[in-house]
Amino acid sequence: MTAKDTFTIGSREFSSRLLVGTGKYKDLQETGTAIAASGAEIVTVAVRRTNIGQNPDEPNLLDVISPDDYTLLPNTAGCFNAKDAIRTCMLARELLDGHNLVKLEVLGDQKTLYPNMRETFTAAEKLLAEGFEVMVYCNDDPIAAQELEAMGCVAIMPLGSLIGSGLGILNPHNIRLIMEEAKVPVLVDAGVGTASDAAIAMEMGCDGVLMNTAIAHAQNPVLMASAMKKAIEAGREAYLAGRMPKKAYASASSPLEGLIHS
Repeated sequence: MTAKDTFTIGSREFSSRLLVGTGKYKDLQETGTAIAASGAEIVTVAVRRTNIGQNPDEPNLLDVISPDDYTLLPNTAGCFNAKDAIRTCMLARELLDGHNLVKLEVLGDQKTLYPNMRETFTAAEKLLAEGFEVMVYCNDDPIAAQELEAMGCVAIMPLGSLIGSGLGILNPHNIRLIMEEAKVPVLVDAGVGTASDAAIAMEMGCDGVLMNTAIAHAQNPVLMASAMKKAIEAGREAYLAGRMPKKAYASASSPLEGLIHS
């Protein structure tokens, strides 16, 4: 890839197509080290679960993930209705001095953490009206994705599989359908388990991948973060290069002319 292979989310331009979360690490030091190894520029923060200044007597994530070095992406993880999601984004904007780029996720239940799309639409409409740039976690429904983009969401983030499951991309066909119509970035969000999952998403043509558990719950999170960085880059290069066509039968890789025949 060249240095010019950037992509734009809302009003911001990025080079790294790997977005990473900050939860589930053993401590803040490991969080900071792993995220640095990932090469990510966008780092998600679960405002309802992570201290970014709202609890002054507790360790602050911003001590290891500085807004000077990363684009923080407050997310509404843990919200199960539009009202809570909107309130969480408002709090994040206040804590981060007017920062308006957010990741919206409104969940349906505790067991699957599958998105509640009705509440997601309600929250997105309100947040967009309040001037937020909304990246939205959603199911892999191409029609829902089109509607969210038409509303003004700056990135569509269909799940690869359930959050934290590590099952990889279970429905690549639908994600391809979403990408065919989208004019904003499409990023796989949730379900990545290992580097090959990330590479597959990028080879499909996704603009990026967001992950947390795949890195944080690896036996060596820092090493896995480095692996994910390479997987994203390799998958992107493979997509840009254009893979060979699949064939049903063998095709000799060496020329047949000039061979010695018995």
